[in-house]
Amino acid sequence: MFCAAPRSLRLLVATLAVGVLPALAPPVAGAAPVAGASPQSGRSAQAPPCAAAAAPPAAVDTSEKPAPGQSVPPPLPVPAQPVGGPLLGGCATILPPGAPPLPAGDTAASWVVQNLDTGDVVAAKDPHARERPASLIKTLLALVVVTELKPDQIVVPTKEDAEQECTCVGISAGAPYTVDQLLHGLLMHSGNDVAHAFATALGGVDVAVGKMNRLAARIGATDTRAATPSGLDGPGMSTSAYDLSLIFHYAMKQQEFAQAVATKAYTIPATGGKPPIPVFNDNKLLGSYPGFLGGKTGFTNDARHTYVGAAERDGHRLAVVMMRAEQRPTLVVAQAGHLLDYSFALVDAHAPPVGRIAYEALVATAPPGAPPLNVAPAAAAKPAPAKPDPFGTTGWILTLVVAVIIVVGFTLRHRLRRQRDAA
Repeated sequence: MFCAAPRSLRLLVATLAVGVLPALAPPVAGAAPVAGASPQSGRSAQAPPCAAAAAPPAAVDTSEKPAPGQSVPPPLPVPAQPVGGPLLGGCATILPPGAPPLPAGDTAASWVVQNLDTGDVVAAKDPHARERPASLIKTLLALVVVTELKPDQIVVPTKEDAEQECTCVGISAGAPYTVDQLLHGLLMHSGNDVAHAFATALGGVDVAVGKMNRLAARIGATDTRAATPSGLDGPGMSTSAYDLSLIFHYAMKQQEFAQAVATKAYTIPATGGKPPIPVFNDNKLLGSYPGFLGGKTGFTNDARHTYVGAAERDGHRLAVVMMRAEQRPTLVVAQAGHLLDYSFALVDAHAPPVGRIAYEALVATAPPGAPPLNVAPAAAAKPAPAKPDPFGTTGWILTLVVAVIIVVGFTLRHRLRRQRDAA
């Protein structure tokens, strides 16, 4: 006699397999957007290299002419894979899928907006383009300074320090200043005289520039080569919006740096018979943009306008870096504010990042005997997330369903046997 219970069991399993189980299965993750699919998504593997992939555009003046007997160093190697993620190799605008159009008025050749807390790159434009940093390289010098010099350490500028090509704070040769006082002058008013004084204190210009470049290499700034401590153009000078985002990320974790860039007005006290020096912050978003945390401005004829600034809103801290920008038709600080507004909206909408400030992999490449860096990781240390259950919620639901099927099957079979025995 044909047993009805196994057939019923097979029908029940088939019904679940066709209708119920697919609904319980986890959705298949969508593939990452293909670079080059649109002007917003980056560069495809078949596309030619970005115009500024290896070196900045040609200089417009003689500022990078090498000294007699010296030559221009070759461009830094371009990594085989874009640092920070594959999309960051794109030459055009790089936005999350479905992002709204960018605000009008953007004149920068390249830019990056990052999340200072997570290291995520929120949006970008040609982020690894090699550009000239102008005074933004002072953020790298400042990171060397806060790593090697104590805030209350005394620095006495030389005549050469005090007579640098300005912008200058106005420090006096032979007068004693603390490192903290000079740091305010370096970052608030972009003092080239202060930059040279710090370089002298670090062992001389060549030594200081070497320390800046070694630090850049150690933290993974592969596009960066400083040629001067101040950002005045020099042979072989280059960086990128990505690298300056990385450097700024590190620097903002240093209390002395973060306090200096957030200071609107400061007075270097009278010292050595010299009058006090008032210092005002050049960054016009400080005090005008809600939640602004500070930043840095820069300009040379070759670099054009460069900018970094950070702000906090609703518990998120974002920072924008802009390279080779112009003041018309919109002021650079206004462009920066618009990019911050746009990026905060992306974060509020939980848009996925397009890359990440990824320096951890290269920290271990410091040369033997190099002093340890007094820097924190990209994001504050957090407890490791609990490992996901390899079986998963879906697995347990399926197990329960199968168990119910088995119980129902045995129950039906038992009832049929009783009916057959009673017949």
